[in-house]
Amino acid sequence: MSTAMTNFTQVIRQKAYDLGFDPVGMAPADPLEGAQFYARWVAHGYAGEMSYLERNLDKRADPRLMVPEARSVICLGMNYFQQTPPAAPLRGRIAAYAQGDDYHDLVKKRLFSLWEFIQENATIPVQGRVYVDTAPVLERELAQRAGLGWWGKNTCLINKWRGSHFFLGEIILDLPLDYDEPATDHCGSCSRCLDACPTEAFPEPYVLDARRCISYLNIELKGPIPHELRPDMGAWIFGCDVCQDVCPWNGKAVVSQEPAFAARPGLEAPELIRLLGLDREAFNLQFRRHPAKRAKRCGVLRNVAVALGNGGDQRAVLPLLRALADEEPLVRGHVAWALGRLGGDLAKAGLEEALAHETDEYVKEEVVAALAALDDAEGKKT
Repeated sequence: MSTAMTNFTQVIRQKAYDLGFDPVGMAPADPLEGAQFYARWVAHGYAGEMSYLERNLDKRADPRLMVPEARSVICLGMNYFQQTPPAAPLRGRIAAYAQGDDYHDLVKKRLFSLWEFIQENATIPVQGRVYVDTAPVLERELAQRAGLGWWGKNTCLINKWRGSHFFLGEIILDLPLDYDEPATDHCGSCSRCLDACPTEAFPEPYVLDARRCISYLNIELKGPIPHELRPDMGAWIFGCDVCQDVCPWNGKAVVSQEPAFAARPGLEAPELIRLLGLDREAFNLQFRRHPAKRAKRCGVLRNVAVALGNGGDQRAVLPLLRALADEEPLVRGHVAWALGRLGGDLAKAGLEEALAHETDEYVKEEVVAALAALDDAEGKKT
């Protein structure tokens, strides 16, 4: 590697730091060894309904199919960590990464700034592309190659000094750079993340069955959440941080200084009853340019209903009864489940009335199941 290229690599690295990226690393754009592991993961069905993960397996295996004659990949992280309060009565929980604005826009904008800087300062013409989370790129393996961290047992990328609370982005380009040493695994014998997962989403270390992951259930899954998994979702209404919260390496995490990632008013420990009452216009206003738009209103209110059912607070019964008239069958169905969990004469009467007027077959099934759960609970008391 020439002195000029080593110096330019350092110039790129410093510019990335100035733009708010940390950690930063460089890796060769060689074919990826993890592509076969990824293909097996997809074949096992662990991607659930995320069919987009099944596409472009060839491109995921080789960055050079994304950028012809690619030589290097610049891998970058951006800290998003926010302190999240513990569960509280009638309050929901949102993963730290989703308490502020949608990260895609901000991270991509910063990446393009870095890419423009590289093009303007390179001594030869450079071709490349910028990626943030939405392209067929095996970003965690690339980041490991670039020394940003290792693939942890909870499948998060973990950095020895910063933990795992950072977004990833990449620039694949046809310019040789001075590459970093790959990161090595430091999970050791620790299994805290595996043991703490409420839904047992890890069939083995380093493998996630997304179909059981709370973040998948309350974001990516578009239909009803499986009954057997709802009680274990706790108060999480968007995302989940359990496996990261218990990771010893996150003891070194520091709160992000990026204003866009700071918790929006009302989202640090959101009031579940208030969220349940949001109509479409109010929801769009509350979650404008927020990751929750991915789950849409019906998905978020579905999650809110589950959280209220898990909370065990009778003050939620009346708001849930009002929500039995929501325009979305998906919401009504999960509201019925929540009422069945909370129980009581008022909940039972409301469910019986709803059953008499409900026209949607899915919702009817949920109401019948909720009433059966109430009858079963009453039978155990006698």
